[in-house]
Order: sequence, then structure tokens, then C-alpha cells
Amino acid sequence: MIKPLPYKSEPIIVSMEMCDHNKHMNVNYYYKMFDNSYTSMYMDDLDFTPEYIASGFSTFTLEDSIRYLKEFRLGDKVYPSFHLNNVNNKLLHFVGILLNEESELAAIFETVLGHIDLNARKVTDFSEQRLQDLLSYRTSNKIDEDFPFDLKLKIKDL
Repeated sequence: MIKPLPYKSEPIIVSMEMCDHNKHMNVNYYYKMFDNSYTSMYMDDLDFTPEYIASGFSTFTLEDSIRYLKEFRLGDKVYPSFHLNNVNNKLLHFVGILLNEESELAAIFETVLGHIDLNARKVTDFSEQRLQDLLSYRTSNKIDEDFPFDLKLKIKDL
């Protein structure tokens, strides 16, 4: 039994549209679930809002990793959750998991985002205030135990 990560999304029920010819959830929907879940966290909790983008800054995905451990089938309930694992001057490292109804680990997602100056289209440092806000969020959502799986992606610590 695995505990969800600090940022939890509402459970999602696998629909017929999400299923492929193998009668299980298509890999595209694993990615969509992860993307939708961490986008909410990214905008609502981390304040990467349309106003922030209008100020000339955003983030771009630099690398993703998804591991598929158990299948989801039509009617199954999926429980997505996320964690801001690490932050440095220019990068964010998120970890997400999908749990099934038995709280078994069904998929692991990791992504690294680079902070982008939209005018230069290059990775750039976060402002000091933004970095402090991100570090504060990470501290207040700290996970006390180690993940029950190895991480594939990593960013340099501050």
C-alpha cells in the first residue's frame, strides 16, 4: 500500500474513450492524467498563472519519464497525486504517481521544467522572490520518508 503524494487530484474513472484495442487505458491518457494533475498544482499552488506568463516568463518541459507498472481498465478508479521534489535557480523537478483502488502504485511520472525568459527563449534564473516562494512550498509539502521507488530524473541541488 502506497500513500498518495502531498498534492492530490480528484479520482478519475477510466472511460471507454480512454481505452485502446487491448481494453486497457491507452498510454496517452496516463500522460494526460499526469499533465492535468500537475498543471493544476503548478497554476494554483505555485502561482504560474497567465499573469506570470504575460510578464514574459514561463516554464518549458525539458525531460519526462513515465513508468507503467499496473494497467487500468474500463471503470477503474485512478488516484493521481504529485510532489514538487526539487527546485534550483532555473529548474523544477516534479514527481507524480497514479494509484489504483487498492492503493497500489500503477504508474510513476517525473518531469523537469526549465524556467524560460519568453523574449530570449532561453532558460533563465527565477527571481529571488519566486525562488523563495518555490522553496517555501517545497518545504511546507516535504515528504518525510523516501519514495518507495527510485527516481530516474534529477536536478542539481542549490
